[in-house]
Amino acid sequence: MKKIMAAFLAVCMMLTLFVGCGNQNQANETTVNNETDPITHVTEPTDTLSAPKYVFLFIGDGMSYPQIQSTADYLGALTDEDYFMAQPSLDDNQGATLDGPQYLNFMNFEAAGSAVTYDSNSFAPDSASTATSISTGHKTYSGTINMDETGTTAYETIAEKVHEQLGMKVGVISSVNLNHATPAAFYAHQASRNNYYEIGVELVESGFEYFAGGGLKKVEGYDAENPMTNLYDLAEEAGYKVTFTNADAKAVTAANSKVILIDEYLADSDAMAYEIDRTDDMWSLADYVEKGIEVLDNDKGFFMMCEGGKIDWACHANDAASSINDTVALADAVQVAIDFAAQHPEETLIIVTGDHETGGLTIGFAGTDYDTYLTLLESQKISFQKFDDDYIAAYKENGTTFEEALADIEALFGLKAEGKEGDKLVLTAYELEQLRIAYEKSVNGTETGADAQLEYVMYGTYNPLSVTLTHILNNKSGVSFTSYCHTGLPVAVLAEGVNAEVFNGYYDNTDIFNKLAEMLNIH
Repeated sequence: MKKIMAAFLAVCMMLTLFVGCGNQNQANETTVNNETDPITHVTEPTDTLSAPKYVFLFIGDGMSYPQIQSTADYLGALTDEDYFMAQPSLDDNQGATLDGPQYLNFMNFEAAGSAVTYDSNSFAPDSASTATSISTGHKTYSGTINMDETGTTAYETIAEKVHEQLGMKVGVISSVNLNHATPAAFYAHQASRNNYYEIGVELVESGFEYFAGGGLKKVEGYDAENPMTNLYDLAEEAGYKVTFTNADAKAVTAANSKVILIDEYLADSDAMAYEIDRTDDMWSLADYVEKGIEVLDNDKGFFMMCEGGKIDWACHANDAASSINDTVALADAVQVAIDFAAQHPEETLIIVTGDHETGGLTIGFAGTDYDTYLTLLESQKISFQKFDDDYIAAYKENGTTFEEALADIEALFGLKAEGKEGDKLVLTAYELEQLRIAYEKSVNGTETGADAQLEYVMYGTYNPLSVTLTHILNNKSGVSFTSYCHTGLPVAVLAEGVNAEVFNGYYDNTDIFNKLAEMLNIH
């Protein structure tokens, strides 16, 4: 019996060593660290992955974990009757507990990964380089679209590859300009993201079947006295149906082989309006995704990239309420894809990610300690941009006084000069003075008395009055920003559907392309 037991133990030890060696080899295969590619993950061989027929790639520009979580927390707070009572600093919070966040649809996806976003010259990269990494699997300099660091070698994009090699139709949607950096990274190749006219020409030459959202920049080039051929005219000559109204967009069908749908109600910089400013007669990002499915669906499948670009613009301006609303708009667009996938469960892959984080958004503010009052953000009824365009411009023209403007500020942002005790939207003496200084600077050009560095910290490049309003409301709500620019945070990569599991883990943003290329078997 002892001999049998000894033999049994020896076999167990050998099996343990064997399994241990196998695990060690697997670890060496799945993570490789080196100077040029510090985070590389080897996914399953292509022959074990079935290729999805329909691929949706949603990119929240400037959207990282803070933008996603602040939106979920805000929505959760709105539906929580005991939200204010549960704050830790309140003495009468006995029995009150937070219900927690209201998860966005893509927060419940089966796969959750994180992507590192640095580019060839910055840990706080821009949209051109990060979108290039996602669309081509290559790093490059900030400001460069699908070209190497020398600006001489072009990289083919995932959209071009599936279009040419697989015959899939391609759609590109954006709430900002269609020749802006992120959408351009799926069809253009330029050493500078500012080559808007050249990017527009490449859009036309791509032959992709569906473009929708914001208008094109530099439609006739850069010299008004010597205009180049209008980009929309070029598109029509190339066989595109171009629409500029909701009625014409609605009439588009799959019978229209190539279409460009420009939003009827273009706002700042010819982009779609911020979601907080959108009215019922305006198309949403979700509407353009729905129409895109109608146009693109075919036997060979399609690839659709949809960008929520105004999340980024809102965060640049430190406008938390607008950022939250545009994140919800992106989730609404994702829901259209989820509903489509329910009809094609074995053929659809949905990915939601960001290109980088913008603004250094945080849930928490020094002035509120451990408390948050996120529902106060509901008091904001208008974006910073619309307030600039519709109100501050009128103040300048009409000679409006600060005291007169306070009525608009209360109606549009909830902030008031006086009110009942305990009303958290009442301005403190310090806040009121900062608002007055910003008003005089904005409307009357009065010097603040601060040096250039302090003024930049206070206002960035934005209108002093509108950015001071959002700062005050943000801070009263318990959120804050650290920058008017991009930051180096990783972004979420959330996936649902065919092969979604390969997007689990922590990896470089170039691996989003690599994983897609492998499962689609393109080269």
